[in-house]
Amino acid sequence: MIPELMKAAVLTAPKKFEIQQVPVPAYGDDEVLIRVTQCSICGTDVHIYNGHYSRDKLPLIPGHEFTGEILAVGRNVSTLTPGQRVIADINIGCGHCFYCRRNELLNCPEIRQLGIHTNGAFAEYVAVPARLVIPFGDAIPDNIACLTEPFSCVVRASKKIGLKIAESVVVIGAGPVGNMHIQMARLLGAAPVIAVELNPQRAELARRCGADKVITEPERALEQIKQFTEGRGADVVIESVGHPELYKQALTFMRPGGRLLAFGLTDAETEIAIKPLEIILQEQMIQGSVAGMGEDMHQALHLLTHQRFITSPFCEAVHQLEDIQQVFSSLFANPQHLKIQLRIAQQ
Repeated sequence: MIPELMKAAVLTAPKKFEIQQVPVPAYGDDEVLIRVTQCSICGTDVHIYNGHYSRDKLPLIPGHEFTGEILAVGRNVSTLTPGQRVIADINIGCGHCFYCRRNELLNCPEIRQLGIHTNGAFAEYVAVPARLVIPFGDAIPDNIACLTEPFSCVVRASKKIGLKIAESVVVIGAGPVGNMHIQMARLLGAAPVIAVELNPQRAELARRCGADKVITEPERALEQIKQFTEGRGADVVIESVGHPELYKQALTFMRPGGRLLAFGLTDAETEIAIKPLEIILQEQMIQGSVAGMGEDMHQALHLLTHQRFITSPFCEAVHQLEDIQQVFSSLFANPQHLKIQLRIAQQ
């Protein structure tokens, strides 16, 4: 029995959530209706909350790092059934443009992302195209399954930057996504993996989750990176914070021939000065990466299922959906919690 109304956290204005009773989303012939059980809070959600992103979409139900179970399927859906535990790729492209044809739908001019451009999973139910739904069994609990989307982002990023075995990697920022980059780099055989993180609690988490070296003094960062990389600088530098000064630093941390992965989101107006001649003469590269999609989701779920990531620091803080305003108002109060999760419904 599908109810008419559901509980949802609606962002009605920047920094203002309201718990409302809203209509359960309709699902089409090629869609499924998912009963959401757990949803993590992403840095993008914080940007939306602060009014820096998707402001023109308000009022909006955010939330895209979710898991749940299928409640109902559309009439054309034959590969999924009610009761299955699932996650979902949140990226909906037009399916026919130049970028979609090349499997680059993150650049599709008409892309819609659940919880970012359209209503998402800070709600009891969400409708999703069936082709984007990924079922899984009982090998992992909800609090791990809902980490699939963020881990898929670092899976894709590692492919975009072409990370190779035994390459040195510097990760700037050991927050949630920075920690995931650290773990991904170690998993792929990078060495050494160097974290730059000022917060002592997150610096310790970086060590715990696989960083070989952790730099906590920014004024000594370049000196220490050179020391750890035989005087060259890093093969790969990952900026995971989104601060212009850190992007400037990142350019100096690369060795000649090195690569910079631009991952941390900045404001749309942010600019930094670069010296093209240095990049040209040293044959360096700057590569952007924004999200996981498609096969990245399947691979991230596979790795999580086989316990290839340390997930406990991402699962320690769980709140009820009704507490969402308080949660967002105090997001950075405890840096030991790399993720905050919202329990939407019980399995």
